[in-house]
Parts: sequence; structure tokens; C-alpha cells
Amino acid sequence: MEKITVPTRPIEGQKPGTSGLRKKTSVFMGPHYLENFIQATFSAIGGVAGKTLVLGGDGRYFNNQAAQVILRMAAAGGAARVIVGQDALLSTPAASHLIRKRATDGGLILSASHNPGGPDEDFGVKFNMPNGGPAPEEVTARIYAETTRLTCYDILEAQDVDLSQPGTTTLGGMVVEVVDPVADYAALMAGLFDFDAIRALIAGGFTLRFDAMHAVTGPYARAILQGMLGAPEGSVINAVPQPDFGGGHPDPNPIWAKPLVDLMMGPDAPDFAAASDGDGDRNMVLGRGLYVTPSDSLAVLAANAHLAPGYAAGLKGVARSMPTSRAVDRVAAARGLRCYETPTGWKFFGNLLDAGRATLCGEESAGTGSDHVREKDGLWAVLLWLNILASTKLSVAQILHAHWREFGRNYYTRHDYEALDAATAEAMLDDLRARLPNLPGRVFAGRTVASADEFAYDDPVDGSHSAAQGLRIAFEGGARIVYRLSGTGTVGATLRVYLEEFVDDPDRLDLAPETALAAIIAAADQIAGIRAHTGRSAPDVTT
Repeated sequence: MEKITVPTRPIEGQKPGTSGLRKKTSVFMGPHYLENFIQATFSAIGGVAGKTLVLGGDGRYFNNQAAQVILRMAAAGGAARVIVGQDALLSTPAASHLIRKRATDGGLILSASHNPGGPDEDFGVKFNMPNGGPAPEEVTARIYAETTRLTCYDILEAQDVDLSQPGTTTLGGMVVEVVDPVADYAALMAGLFDFDAIRALIAGGFTLRFDAMHAVTGPYARAILQGMLGAPEGSVINAVPQPDFGGGHPDPNPIWAKPLVDLMMGPDAPDFAAASDGDGDRNMVLGRGLYVTPSDSLAVLAANAHLAPGYAAGLKGVARSMPTSRAVDRVAAARGLRCYETPTGWKFFGNLLDAGRATLCGEESAGTGSDHVREKDGLWAVLLWLNILASTKLSVAQILHAHWREFGRNYYTRHDYEALDAATAEAMLDDLRARLPNLPGRVFAGRTVASADEFAYDDPVDGSHSAAQGLRIAFEGGARIVYRLSGTGTVGATLRVYLEEFVDDPDRLDLAPETALAAIIAAADQIAGIRAHTGRSAPDVTT
């Protein structure tokens, strides 16, 4: 084994987004690309000499090769130990838990989350901090700055480390500890939820289906749902992680998990169904004959979390990303809880969780979690739902309808316009931004604008300021539209339009969402001129 220093030069475009750096797999596999970014990350955190890191990913194409490169670079940098998931697998929430449990100096997670995988698809890398959460903006800014000026990287010339079995070995002077990726996480879940009650629910004939979408959550769901809770074999489907996610798109929503949705809308539907994404941090929940929006799910979980042993003492507060519907705000107001509105990106919840200001957090993009880790957690959300179902003895539909009767209903949807020309998308939002002061009082599609602004966030814990986080249009009566460009795509720009209508009339709680939201959808196009600017007559994805 020999440490070598490889000359390199900066590569453009290595600026981390809301969840690390995501690019096409072929880009990451290009000469020096991964190595440059890893070296920049190591430099930005003050080097890795003497440090302990966690490493794992969602098993997508290039996952194993990237893990071996990172191990050799960590060894060359003098790291003391790297804790790696068996076969280089770790779900994102499991990695966060491992960082926290082992009190490491952070970790590297190899994933592009819900983006598709394969040689022609997407790959990603992100650094998580010692608290288990994604690197904050000041750290990602340092990483990016390092990518613009590095001239070399250090790496160990060595054979690949065998990651197929738990145990320890050495790589140069560094210890490589391979761990069961599921065991610690499963133990954490058993401590939070009433597994006896859930086990009894299932034994009593309650049926469920969990679609792991050929992604990393498969082994976790089989071990917990089938192994620990007694769900019959076959309750977890698409459970074997595959480099291309079985040719599918590992995003748990009604578009990409359509077979599961079709099952739940059909005559042979089980009582409950759920799905998770590529790296296990997102979730979709369905009941027999209905889809639970992520915003509704967050609100229901906040209202009922006390039914789970881990939250029996009550919640310290709740937080949601700005585009998420305001359903949870109503729960917080009724329960006397603090409620925070943050920018999109889980890292913004980290300060609130660390400071004890919030217990439950959620994003409209199918991400929900609590202070048990510092990431959103798909399987955790599913288990909390199961705990609530076991405690109340109600169906998903009954729980939702009782919730709407108590708090009102926030009808909600998101329209995604994908792969837009970036300059066109930015020009459209620039035009709307300039018109915001003149919108209040104007009427669009029969609805009167009450306020219009661009969301900015001042962190109540550290005082940091985040500007330009999305354009908000609020209407009289409680409806709202949010426009923002997503930071998780790899081709062009993705415009996301979030549409919300509040209803508390008991006779209007069971409308079809498209009916309830029709006026707001029409107003969204009129206000921003989406069709006129982009030529798109409809969104590519509606969730």
C-alpha cells in the first residue's frame, strides 16, 4: 500500500445543493470528479486525520466503487476509523442514527435520494455533520470554495476492502468497521413504538403492503415489518436493492408507485400500504381507497404522536418547510405547540431539533421525521402510522375524516414542470418577483390576493439568514400558491408550483382534490404566465 498525491484541477459545477452534490452517474465516474469533491469535502471540515466517519449509500449504480474510492482517500488522509454499512449500504436515516450513536465526526452518504439510478441516471454524495444532519449552508459553501481551488488529492493505492461481511479490517493505518446496516436502526424503532400493539394488530388480521421500490429500505422493512412485527411473507415487495432500482423511479408518489396506488384503489386492497424512496428518507402512505398527502400525514402524526411510547410525553414543537401545506399549523395552534416555517431542505430543521424547539418535522415532498435522527425517515413515518392505527383501532380513512372534522381540510397538490430551460424558468420567476408588490387586491380566477412576498428565513437558533426561498401568493379565505425552482434535479430546471385550498365547511370535506383546487390551479397559471413563458400546457408530474 502506498499513499500517492494525484495532481488535478478544479472542475466546474461542483456546488452542493439542498442535499449534497447530484449529477449524472457518468459525470461522477469521469476522471477525478468524485475524488475532487471528496478531497474538497475533507478539506472543508479541517481534514480527516484522527477522525471517525460513517459511510454508506442506497446501492445505486456506482455505489460500491465510490465507497472504495472514499475509503482509500480517508485512509490517505489519516482517518482513524470508517464505519461502513455491509455491502456499502445504509439508508439515510440509519446513517444519521449511526453517526449520532457512535458519536462520529460525521459521515458520507452516497445517494441521489428519489432520483433514478443506473449508468445513464443519477448519483450523489453528501456530507452529514456530527449531529447526524446534512451539512448547513456555511459548510457546503466551504466545500464549494475548496472545489474551485484544489490542485491535488491524496489516495491510497490498495486493493478493494471486502465489505460483504460484518467485522473489522485495516486499510493502511485506518480501521474499516463493517456493520449490519439494519440492526441499530431496528433497535431504535423498537424503542420508539409499541411493537406489541402493532404485532397484535397484524395478528388480528390487519393487512399491509410496503413497496421498497427495489431501493435501500427493502432490508429494513423486511426485518422490521415481517421479521419483528409478524407481517406475512410478501407484505414487503420489491425488497431487494438493485443498482437501477429495477428500472423504476424510486420516488414514492402516485405517479412512480402507480401499481401500489392501483392496488389500494381496487377491490382487493389491504388495510394499509406505504412506499419509500431510494435512500429510505421519504414515504407515501395509503389507506384502502385513498391516498394520504404528505402534508396531511404530517398533521395527523403531529396530532396523534402521543399514542406512541417514544412521544407519550408530548411534542416540544413542530416544523414544516414553507411549501408544505399549513395543515400542521392548525394542529399546533389547537394543541398549544410552537410551529416553525423553514426553507426547503432538511438541514434547516437541524437547529430546531438540536435546540429542543421541535420534535416533529415535515416536508411536502414526502419527508417526515422527528428528533430521533437528523434526517427525514420514511420507515419511521410508516411505523408511527401503524402505532396510531393499532392504538385507535380506526382505519386510515376514519382517522383522516376525524382529523378534517376537527381541524378543517387543506386540499393540496404539487405541479412539477421538469427539464425546463433554466434561463426561461428563472426569467419567469424574476418577472413574477418584480410584480409581487402589485398583486394584493387583484383577482385571479375569482380569488382575491391577500398578500404576496418572497420567503426569507431567519434561523431562531443561530440567527443565520436565508433569502430567496420561494414566491408566496396568499388569498382571502386561506388558499395559497408557492412557486420555486427545485435544487434536486440534474437536467435543466424544475419549476414546482404548490397549490393549497383550506376548507372547514363540513359539507365540503370530501370533494375531489381537483375540484377543490380548480380555481387555485387556474390562478397559478394566470399569475405566473407558465404556459406563456414555457409553452407547457400541463405539468409533467402532479402529486
